[in-house]
Amino acid sequence: MLTVGTTTGNLIVVDDDQDACDLLSAALTKQGYKVTSFTSPQAALEHLSRELTDVVLSDVSMTEMDGVELCERARLIQPDVPVVLVTAQANMEVAIRALRAEAYDFVPKPIDMALLEARLVRAIQLRGMKRELDRLRREVSSSSPPEDIVGHSPSMRHVYELVGRVASSDASVLIHGETGTGKELIARAIHKQSTRSSGPFVAINCAAVPASLIESELFGHARGAFTDAKAPRPGLFVEANGGTLFLDEIGEMPIEVQAKLLRALQERRVRPLGSNSEVAFDARIVSASNRDLESEVAEKRFREDLYYRVNVVKIDLPPLRARGTDVIAIAGAILKKLAPQRSLTISPAAGQKLMAYEWPGNVRELENCMERAVALMRFETVGVEDLPDKVRSYVADRIVVSAEDATELISLEELERRYVAKVLKMVGGNKSRAAEILGLDRRTLYRKLDRINEEQKAASVPPSNPKVGS
Repeated sequence: MLTVGTTTGNLIVVDDDQDACDLLSAALTKQGYKVTSFTSPQAALEHLSRELTDVVLSDVSMTEMDGVELCERARLIQPDVPVVLVTAQANMEVAIRALRAEAYDFVPKPIDMALLEARLVRAIQLRGMKRELDRLRREVSSSSPPEDIVGHSPSMRHVYELVGRVASSDASVLIHGETGTGKELIARAIHKQSTRSSGPFVAINCAAVPASLIESELFGHARGAFTDAKAPRPGLFVEANGGTLFLDEIGEMPIEVQAKLLRALQERRVRPLGSNSEVAFDARIVSASNRDLESEVAEKRFREDLYYRVNVVKIDLPPLRARGTDVIAIAGAILKKLAPQRSLTISPAAGQKLMAYEWPGNVRELENCMERAVALMRFETVGVEDLPDKVRSYVADRIVVSAEDATELISLEELERRYVAKVLKMVGGNKSRAAEILGLDRRTLYRKLDRINEEQKAASVPPSNPKVGS
């Protein structure tokens, strides 16, 4: 990352006149810049989609694509990249187009190298300051909940810290958590705190799209690619250019589409259905799954190479039952949202019931519970009587570690079985996380689970009928 005051950096020089391009590139290289030159604007854009660049320096008059259009498309790929345009005719029409395309500056021809140097230094310093400010904002916000997320439990503070640290990079993120834990909220928080925040946030639920349509949704299609394809469509990868593409429930994606997704992520290009050409894209990929994808890989239901591609950084979202008093805070926030004109509260007895309940549906179930309470409550305080029967009558399971009667005691083997089951339940079935808490490697945990399952199967088989003697 460049720091404030840096006067050299990575430049892209674009001019379809080979001689002019070579002369300008050589002069800038002598001044200490790392220069990559192109006579093709499209090739320059493809390079920009792969490499972080400090300044784009482009001629305005080019046959394949003029400099103003190049500026527009460059800022879709890297929204904060300064584009300096070189022109021999800085007329009003070009100036207005460049202003709308958010070009950083103009340099007239013939080029005054001292003037160009001053413009480049200022552009690089400005971008360095923006990056530093973004970094400072992320540091300040990393210990507090992102917008729209409620809770200060230790497990969630760890999540907030990870969000703040990973947002500054373009690394792929995999969010794992049970249904209803707020995976999309975390994905949106990563996007908002990133340098791509001004770009689009595009989401798709892979479980909700039929297998026959998901490829068209992701990669787009050409006109006439299939019966209803009456017009071309770019697809979500291209729509997310300059921003973030959120692949929710990626574990539900058909195995045949996974191979095409892997290639797209590796090449940073997609081929629309029915098209003979590929389209480059620049989108940050954030995925989410309620499945344990490591287990899915082991069962050959998810590609191992794709798993490592999307799982550069993993964020485990804790289930609601593991978030302690966050349950009360979230319930209060839901009440405020449901009845903003009323000052609704939760009674201590109702609060205890909310915290004791397991919440298999997580925050979504809690929202349903609070909506029911608001519909039924007679006063301004949610009481136990306003809660659903399953919440009122729920009794949490406990592991007995002391007893007055020797008959209540259990064996170490049974204690281990119950504790392993409890830990797995608390982490939403995430075997990797359970193994970490238990201090075991995953293979050891898998062996214990296999043994427990075999014992339970054996215990469930009724004994054969005894023979009756004569």
